[in-house]
Amino acid sequence: MAVTVAVYGKLQQSLWEGRINFATDTIKAMLLQSYTVGSTQDTAQFLSDVVTAGVGVEATGGGSTGYTAGGQALTGKVLSYTAANSWSTQRANSTAYTLGDVVRPASANGYVYQCIVAGTSGGSVPTYPTVIGQTVTDGGVTWACVGRGVLLLRSADPSWTTGNPGTLSASHIVFYKDTGTPSTSPVILYWDLGGSQVASNGGAFTAQEDAGEGLLVSFTG
Repeated sequence: MAVTVAVYGKLQQSLWEGRINFATDTIKAMLLQSYTVGSTQDTAQFLSDVVTAGVGVEATGGGSTGYTAGGQALTGKVLSYTAANSWSTQRANSTAYTLGDVVRPASANGYVYQCIVAGTSGGSVPTYPTVIGQTVTDGGVTWACVGRGVLLLRSADPSWTTGNPGTLSASHIVFYKDTGTPSTSPVILYWDLGGSQVASNGGAFTAQEDAGEGLLVSFTG
């Protein structure tokens, strides 16, 4: 499935207010069978702004769906920071890159670059900008200079196994801290799955994190 990751604008507010500790809090993945995002990407701070407000409709839980209301708690959570020159993925010639891919130059220059236009890189090394926010065209790829280090959140992939017979469908996944009360449960980010995805008859519905980008990647500059 093609996944588009979007961070809620008020995540920073929740972090500065001390509402979220990724390592120790119960962070859950909730499946939504529909979600009219509208302005909520910028305005939603709590789960109630998404689900209780009715813009997002949670997937059907119980029985043969294999899904439990409220979603699944993430396991294997890891928070790590890597300085740009230590980032393991180096940009290569004539290589296909997708949106969101993060690389460093083979000759490290203290910055990392994120793919903002997908395509195949050129046959020679581009001239990398060293001002955050500036971009460079590299064959069919456009790279943006994004920072001097990478903060990466990872977890085990949440997964739900349907019964046989049974069907589970969702178009979005919301990741949030579960306090037990939607109006105090901060939202973190959501995945747009590119349309309704379905698992059925004993199949698994798995939210697979990108190998290089994890659950969430952010940059320091």
